[in-house]
Order: sequence, then structure tokens, then C-alpha cells
Amino acid sequence: MRLLVRHPSVILEKITSRSKAGSAVADLFPSLRGLVKLDFSEPAVDSYRDCDLVFFATPNTTAMEQAQSLLDAGIRVIDLAADFRIKHIPTWEQWYGTTHACPALVAEAVYGLPELNREKIRGARLVANPGCYPTSVILALLPLLANRLIDPRSIIADCKSGISGAGRKASIDTAFCEVTESVKAYAVQGHRHLPEIREVLQTLDADADLVFTPHLMPMIRGIHATVYADACTAADRVQSLFEDYYRDEPFVDVMPAGSHPETRSVRGANICRLAVHYLASANKYVVLSVEDNLVKGAAGQAIQNMNLMFGLDETAGLESPGMTP
Repeated sequence: MRLLVRHPSVILEKITSRSKAGSAVADLFPSLRGLVKLDFSEPAVDSYRDCDLVFFATPNTTAMEQAQSLLDAGIRVIDLAADFRIKHIPTWEQWYGTTHACPALVAEAVYGLPELNREKIRGARLVANPGCYPTSVILALLPLLANRLIDPRSIIADCKSGISGAGRKASIDTAFCEVTESVKAYAVQGHRHLPEIREVLQTLDADADLVFTPHLMPMIRGIHATVYADACTAADRVQSLFEDYYRDEPFVDVMPAGSHPETRSVRGANICRLAVHYLASANKYVVLSVEDNLVKGAAGQAIQNMNLMFGLDETAGLESPGMTP
């Protein structure tokens, strides 16, 4: 909502919440006072009939129950959850523990990473917005895989995220006094973003696989992914290869050689900042990738996809720089 209220081509029509229905949006989010004058309403497909697009910022398995009726009404859909991200239905059902309600739509859905699928997104009715960790890891690896510089079976993604990735619900694990002054890994045996990353990488190289370990950091926003892979070729031009690959991408910033990007530099901004290093002693590439998990990792990327779907300037509503300090 923070991003959409300043978008030059958007009018917010409905904002739904089962638990907050009837209360003012600005009461829950005081920063939107004077900008969003709507009340939350109960979710109901019929209430979206005048909308061009519906964003599902909902728990997993919600969008798959409603997407077909919206599409039938001529309304386009962007799902920020995971209902349409994984094409292999048995894999999705294994990781999400339920039967998929509309597998036919999974084949139609476009994976919403503009740097990979821009032209497909332009013509899409249904977009599966990528997960936050997958965005940071995949963008770190695209130039290496495209240029055949790495052993695709050697990838290790060591990732750190702020606690906002867990949502707003009350939880002991994300309470301030439990998280502050501490760092911990979680889901070491398997995180739901692992099959998503693996499937996308395998569209680039069928042999691609990885070890993915997420960590919880004592900060609100941000993801830092450190991605390692064995080098097949010690490319002297790896820096220029990254720069060339992302030269025309408005929301990927390849930093100068030897850089170490910080999460605070992307806070609040729809940008992924990358730095690539080659370790001659270990014959490995190390890519450092930072993003705001709530913006390029979620809402900002969803708006970027919306802009593409409706033929708008891809950067519209997303031009704000990071908030430092």
C-alpha cells in the first residue's frame, strides 16, 4: 500500500482482511493517514468486479481457491504467496502439505522474476511473485549459469533475513527479546523456498542443485545472500560479464569489483545489489546479494510485475532510493 498510494496509474479500490474488517486502514498503519482512506473489508470475489488486478498478499493456499473465478471475470492476478510458483504439482504438494486446488492454472502462471521472464510477464493473466530468498539467490546466479562459469551441482546459498519475513503475527520465535543480539539458522533440513530455487535454476541448467540454509537476523528488513559455487572457468571478465548481463535492468545494481553490499543500502527500495568475487585459492565464485525482503523480495517486485502486465513504465511507483540510515 505504501508503494501503490504514490503510483501514478493506480487507484486502490478494496483492501481486505478477515480479522480487521470494518476498521480503517490508517488505524492499523498510521503512516498511511491521509493517503489511504479505505476501511478493511471482508474478502469476497464479488467485491472485486470493478478491479483490473487483485494482489493476493495472503497465506499459502488462499489464492488457488479464488484465482479461477477472478480470471473468468477478466481480472488479472498476482499472487505473492507460493500457490503458483512451483510447476511440478507433486513437489508443491509435498512441501505445502495439501492437494492443489487448481493445478490447471499452475501451467499458465508466469514466474514473476522480470530479469528472467519479462516478455512472458507482459502477456500474463496470472503471475506467481517469487519468494524473497529465491529472488536474491537466483539473481546472484543468473550470469554465472548463463555463461557456463560454474559447476551447477556445487551451489551453496547461505542466506540471512530480517524478522519481517515471518509476517506480523505474534510469535515467541520472532519476539524482540528472543531475536535481538542473536543469530540462528533454521529449516536446515529443508525450507519451502529450496524447491522453488531448484526448479528455476534447472530451467537454465538441468543439473543445477544447491544447499540452501536460511538464518534469522536481529533486524526488521533485509536479506543478505552469500552464494558460493565451484568455478569451471576462472573468467578474468566475470565483473564485466555481470555488468553486461544486468546493464539494462533498472532494479539490479552490480557494484564495483571488490565491493561488499550492505542490507541497509536497499532498505525500502525495489533493488537487488550484487557483488561478484573470484577466489583463486579455492577456485570458487562468491556472489553477495542484498535486497529488502518486503520490496524487491515481495511487494515492490509485485508492482514491477503489475507495471509490465499493464504496459506501464516498469519503474513507475518504484523510484525511491533506499533509506539510509
